[in-house]
Amino acid sequence: MHLTFPLLSVSLLVSFGSSMLYGYNLAVVNSPAVHIKAFYNATWSQRYGHELTPGPLTLLYSLTVSIFALGGLVGSLLVGMLVERYGRNGALSRSALLVLLAGGFMGFSRELGSPEMVIIGRSITGLHSGICLSVVPLYLGEIAPKNLRGFLGLMPSIFICLGVFAAQVLSLPELLGELLLLHCFPESPRYLLIERNDVCGATKALHQFLGTPDVQDVIEEMKEEQRSLSSMEMVSVWQLLRDRSVYWQTLSVVVVNAGMQLSGIDAIWFYTNIIFENVGIPVSQIPYTTVGTGVIEIIAGLIGCFTIEKVGRRPLIIIGFCAMGICSAGITVSLLLQGHHRAKWLQPSVPSQAALPWMHYVSVACVVGIIAGFCMGPAGVPFLMTAELFTQSHRPAAYIVGGSLNWLCNFTVGFIFPFLQMSTGAFCYLVFCGVCLLVALYVYFIIPETKNKTFMEISHIFATRRSVLSFPAHLIGMMRLDGYGTLESSSMEGSGSSLP
Repeated sequence: MHLTFPLLSVSLLVSFGSSMLYGYNLAVVNSPAVHIKAFYNATWSQRYGHELTPGPLTLLYSLTVSIFALGGLVGSLLVGMLVERYGRNGALSRSALLVLLAGGFMGFSRELGSPEMVIIGRSITGLHSGICLSVVPLYLGEIAPKNLRGFLGLMPSIFICLGVFAAQVLSLPELLGELLLLHCFPESPRYLLIERNDVCGATKALHQFLGTPDVQDVIEEMKEEQRSLSSMEMVSVWQLLRDRSVYWQTLSVVVVNAGMQLSGIDAIWFYTNIIFENVGIPVSQIPYTTVGTGVIEIIAGLIGCFTIEKVGRRPLIIIGFCAMGICSAGITVSLLLQGHHRAKWLQPSVPSQAALPWMHYVSVACVVGIIAGFCMGPAGVPFLMTAELFTQSHRPAAYIVGGSLNWLCNFTVGFIFPFLQMSTGAFCYLVFCGVCLLVALYVYFIIPETKNKTFMEISHIFATRRSVLSFPAHLIGMMRLDGYGTLESSSMEGSGSSLP
């Protein structure tokens, strides 16, 4: 099926009104870090007659950065309840009101001399992003035909990159177009038919999204999924975690979502200026270097978006994590070879003649490589995978699990990175290197390709994999798997055995 104007419009709208704000709020505290700390110091001095010492000031700033992720964690936990009560479209429309509230808190914080209002505002923007970061890929994954699911599923990652870029070059007003315009588009047809049993509403929605009167094949595919779930209620998070029939899907969502944040990308985005300063970039050149990385983000995101339906999900996420791991190790090596950085963190007695000043260009290239690798695949594919690996009954609970881990790891990295950097120096990036390479290995060996597959076909792939893993060891050697992790029809020819 071809890309229609309504499909493209709703994808751009929800990405613009939610994912772009998420990207913006990820990076918006980076450049004004000095001014935020000065505001905190001035307010503290007015209240208590003395300024904050460096330790508590770093702690307060780290809290300001990472509280965004705690708000996101709470938002992700609310996703199941919101999409069940209001639907996908309704949950997104209502959550946009949180942006107004957050803007009010942060906008009046300086007038009222209240750092607490900045922190509260950041937590509310996190709440909004936590809801949208799960509901947007859920909505797009359900309205997109299978041959466009990857392309539309990565659309939000493009706008995350655009939001980060906007935060690097200008002050962006909060975007509320979604609040008024999203009502012009219908609810997810899969939600209407499977959960609400509204065949007429689902048919009308499909007509609008797909731009064709012939949607009977799609309706039948949804009805097949509905029949398979007829005896099954929407599962809770606890039921999902205990359901051994989706063990590998759940573990895969845990690994890719946790790995997405523990890869170190948030440390790069939150503390870009500090990282560039530490690697030896002149302070006057840091803003321009940062803007340059923003351009790379957008280009890499576009490459991922326009190639995912050709190369598949697995290559993009594996190559992305491998590139991030190699570049993280490269940062460590380049920092160790810079005399000023080595003297500062590791061996104060090392003479400055040992320095390799040109290595700071290598450090910048590695930072750019991490960002490009992330935006090309790991930025969006984990959310898309969460939608594709589960059927309708398990999908909301899966997004709660994946989203909660995503935000919890986001908070952890944002809060501890400054202290990790101070205590371990250049070696802190090796932690991220290890995480990236382990996630890439997991995806390579465990997660099958889902390109151009229906949700039921993907479910059958994992069912086959579970049956393979349950076979006796002496039979495993006689079987072959095809490129999607399913048994080849001729895998047992000549074996002289029949499989149970």
